[in-house]
Amino acid sequence: MNTNKRQRRQYRLAWLFLFPSVSGMGVFYGLPFMDVVRRSFLDAMGQSFTGLDNYRAVWNNQAFRLAFGNTFRFLAVAIPLLFIVSLVLALLVYRAGLCRQWFKAGLMLPMAVPAAAIALAWKILLCPDGCLNQFLTFLTGEGWGRDWVNGDTAFPILVGTYLWKNIGYDMLLWLAGLSAVPEGLYDAAKVDGAGVFARIRHISLPNLGGAMAMVLVLSLVNSFRVYREAYLLAGAYPDPSIYLIPHLFGHWFLNLDVQKMCTGAMFLLLAFLPCFGAAKAAAARQRKA
Repeated sequence: MNTNKRQRRQYRLAWLFLFPSVSGMGVFYGLPFMDVVRRSFLDAMGQSFTGLDNYRAVWNNQAFRLAFGNTFRFLAVAIPLLFIVSLVLALLVYRAGLCRQWFKAGLMLPMAVPAAAIALAWKILLCPDGCLNQFLTFLTGEGWGRDWVNGDTAFPILVGTYLWKNIGYDMLLWLAGLSAVPEGLYDAAKVDGAGVFARIRHISLPNLGGAMAMVLVLSLVNSFRVYREAYLLAGAYPDPSIYLIPHLFGHWFLNLDVQKMCTGAMFLLLAFLPCFGAAKAAAARQRKA
């Protein structure tokens, strides 16, 4: 009985300390979100109820469908690549004993460089009279004046920019997960004759559920930040292959199309709920394990 009272007292004390943070989240995030949901069903003046008219209008908007498709195409290509490459690098650093300090510092450097400086460096490299074209001209003896940021190379350039900037950060998350795996499991597997790939498959990966969920959520969040590089490289109206949801929201904001922005945000929320649900399920399985 005394144990139950003590647990209830600790539970109330925990909520007392959490109350300022939870209330702040409710005021500054919860209430604005509820207002976004409300405005998605109202007209441009925010007075008349329009039902699903805003959703039909936004979905039938060609610019929205282009941006929506490009955004998910980018996520479908960039996030799996980021998962695989960052995990492989983390395993190499953790197991192969690469020079950890300078290697991790080099991969984390893009996170510390301002986006404007990164965009300027990419422009110097990829513009029609940039370093890459001059290097290709020197190698081939033919004049190269290709604009790598526009045209059929725009999408791979954007994916490469995202990977280059986020691989180091995700690698550190994987390393944090790997450091929590007991070394005794690897030693026992070695005694039983398990090879490197067998140890990764049967020990490392099953114990990285929490890290996987964290990498997935943060990769999704960081994927929307690539808009800064896309905007600085190609402007507000880039090549159609890299016209993303933030580009469209920027144009709607300039036109004060609040109801369209709210409706578009609801579409994104509905589209991303399964991803966050999968991440939560992976974390729950890791806790049970």
